[in-house]
Amino acid sequence: MKANEIMTSAKRTFSKVGFGLQKKSPEILVGIGIVGAVASAVLACKATTKAGAIVEESKNSLADIRKAKENGVTKAGESYSEEDHKKDLAIAYVQTGVKFAKLYAPAVMLGAASIASILASHNIMKKRNVALAAAYAAVDKSFKDYRDRVIERFGEQVEKELRYNIKAQEIEETVTDDKGKEKKVKQNVNVAGENWDGSDYGPYAKVFDDTHSDWKQDPEMNLFYLRARQAQANDMLKSQGHLFLNEVYDMLGFKRTKAGAVVGWIYDDKKPYGDNFVDFGMTEIRRHDADSDEYKRAFILDFNVVGDITSKIVDHQNDYLAGGKADEKIAYLPSYLRRGDFHIL
Repeated sequence: MKANEIMTSAKRTFSKVGFGLQKKSPEILVGIGIVGAVASAVLACKATTKAGAIVEESKNSLADIRKAKENGVTKAGESYSEEDHKKDLAIAYVQTGVKFAKLYAPAVMLGAASIASILASHNIMKKRNVALAAAYAAVDKSFKDYRDRVIERFGEQVEKELRYNIKAQEIEETVTDDKGKEKKVKQNVNVAGENWDGSDYGPYAKVFDDTHSDWKQDPEMNLFYLRARQAQANDMLKSQGHLFLNEVYDMLGFKRTKAGAVVGWIYDDKKPYGDNFVDFGMTEIRRHDADSDEYKRAFILDFNVVGDITSKIVDHQNDYLAGGKADEKIAYLPSYLRRGDFHIL
């Protein structure tokens, strides 16, 4: 019984170690590649110190061959023809080449192994990224299908309440009429609870409220501002052929995110990918302010990105450039390449 337990424990240990090594294999392979590259350079330097002797030996051999050709006889007094001269030259060059090959072979082989190790690491990471992208696409589609079913059964308002953790309720607000007089009115609005943060309910969502530098006290002006930015984003999408979420964040004055560097939109009027337009997903809400005992306005912005577009951009551009005009090709390059902005993160 103890022997079985020991074997089982050993198997589990080896399994854990094996899984850990497999998980860290890209980092391990890169590390091996770096160490191998450094060691290869060291071996090459050491080999170079010995290369002088081979060169000197080769020079002496060639000098003897030339002298024998000039004199027509070898050092041993044997006759030396033009045919002998050609054969000896070929043998001398081959022998010198073989000596150099043997001298630098360890450095070259180690360097090749280092490159292979780094390429293997890249290949593993590439396969993992493809798998992650596929998993994300499946989850994203499943979530969108779920939302559609909720909307179909309960309506869009209920779906928003569930998604953003808000409630539709009647509140009393002070408004100014056309004559400039203030009055109290009751109206149904979306109300968020205390300590609520809309960005917690969406991976790309942002909240536009009175903490933003472009916020205005006039509700209509805020809505006009957001719609104008949305129209600008759609113009950029059509002109560039694609648009990253971080570019929209820049436009609105929000901080960039790592996800925003890879997700976004692609525009194609012939083969639409996603909605084919930018929608800020604006939802106006109210948040209760305990200090003033008033409800403050805010907007949830939940952008309709189509997911990771980095690989799609290349495929989409290749299709376009294959049949595009020369002057159109430059305009269709990714925005960060045309700007020279390579730090899209």
